[in-house]
Amino acid sequence: MQKPRLSNGSNRKRKKHTQSINIILKSSPKRRGIFPQIQTLKVNSAFNITYPTTAEIPILISVPHCGTVFPPELKDQYKPQLIQAPDDTDWFVDRLYDFAPALGITMITSNFSRWVIDLNRDPQSKPLYADGRVITGLCPTTNFLGEPIYQDKRNEISLVEIENRVTRYYEPYHQKIEKELARLHQKFGKVLLWDCHSIRQFVPSIHAEKFPDLILGDADGTSASSALIATAIGSLQNSGYSFSHNHPFKGGYITRHYGKPEVNRHALQLEMSKINYMDEQELHFDVYKAKKIKLILEKTFTKLAQCL
Repeated sequence: MQKPRLSNGSNRKRKKHTQSINIILKSSPKRRGIFPQIQTLKVNSAFNITYPTTAEIPILISVPHCGTVFPPELKDQYKPQLIQAPDDTDWFVDRLYDFAPALGITMITSNFSRWVIDLNRDPQSKPLYADGRVITGLCPTTNFLGEPIYQDKRNEISLVEIENRVTRYYEPYHQKIEKELARLHQKFGKVLLWDCHSIRQFVPSIHAEKFPDLILGDADGTSASSALIATAIGSLQNSGYSFSHNHPFKGGYITRHYGKPEVNRHALQLEMSKINYMDEQELHFDVYKAKKIKLILEKTFTKLAQCL
């Protein structure tokens, strides 16, 4: 299988969590011109936080599945041919939303691969769906197709190891989300969390048919106000892309946990097919396609900000 090319995404200055962690990070193809080699670097965070470059608005973007990092103490446990380009990664979503700070939006993105720990799963591993689809867990042992990702083909992770990963890689991301939501809510009296995801257009283990281009999730109408939901639907449904609402995805843990419209704290999830902004093989970022979908996203955020 060919491998997606990694991107640096936005060049804007980012503030990082203070804890120092040694990780495995891939270098940028902009510098190398070919698929990057794995190298050992030292970074300061399980996440990146990018603040607005213009007047701030009460919207926080979360990108929990764009990370590609495997900690050195875990890296050798995985199948090396798989972690070179983890197929379940939400490739380039951080780059797709790199316009957000110029709209006044704060953005948090992940560094670690969802195969290390999935930031959009319940910390107690409670399943999100019960309809027979393949559901990868908090610390997955398989990919979306049910294939083992560890060299020893283990089917579970020890509780001690899960607790360690939660402490080191999961909690810092969620603590930062909570901190930023509280800050924005205190400042504006309201806040919207927009959780961003992408997926291959066809994943038969999850859905028998090709996914729609855009799938809005609001936990069956419970994670955001009806006005915000209607605004998002109106913008996305009339964008020229195929659209679905709460099917086959209705929002993961982040949307369901942080969305509390009764206190004016709202959350929405947008899942999109990678074909919207990648080439036909879903391997490389397509600048032309991305430009088109970015325009839709920018218009949607403008309308949501007006609705808040």
